[in-house]
Amino acid sequence: MTAPSRRTLLLLAGALLLVVAGGAAGTMWYIRGERAAASAYAEALTQVQMSRTNAAAPESAGAAARQLEATLQQYPSARLASDAAYELGNLRYAERQYPAARSAYEVALAKGATPTIRTLSRMGLAYTWEAEKDFARAADAFQAALTSAGPDDFLSEELGLGLARAQELAGRREQAIETYRRLLKASPRAIRAEEVRARLASLGSAP
Repeated sequence: MTAPSRRTLLLLAGALLLVVAGGAAGTMWYIRGERAAASAYAEALTQVQMSRTNAAAPESAGAAARQLEATLQQYPSARLASDAAYELGNLRYAERQYPAARSAYEVALAKGATPTIRTLSRMGLAYTWEAEKDFARAADAFQAALTSAGPDDFLSEELGLGLARAQELAGRREQAIETYRRLLKASPRAIRAEEVRARLASLGSAP
């Protein structure tokens, strides 16, 4: 077999250098993009926190929400996108813009949120339905959040109470009683156990 000529080797070396250089340029471009996204999200989330201080102007929450929306649109695939979408949902919820809040929580879920943000977003969805007095959908949303979180999640008691409350308000009395009893069985000495017993008594049921 004939050995490659010096010219062929030089051409191959040149091509390899171009590939390496292209890869390095792509990596640098990616790193710069990630840094820009992280900086934009950090600024937007800082504005959210500032809008919640006592000294914040009344319009600051709306401005923070608009900045979050702009950042999400500019950097939709960034690592902090799910956190930002969740915070946007909270701001819209506080403004009583419940459909907009639901949309933001759903974006947080779609962008691969962490387990905690995922549970909080699902709980936020349930609260928007409850705020709109659509108690049947609220109950279904609380149930979905509770099922996803699992019994050992630190939010399981809050989710269980929300589920039972929504079931009660939706006219699902027997389901509400069952949920309240399950909460007592799981945590008989929980901080809100007396509240659960009071709800059961109001429904004419023993613990």
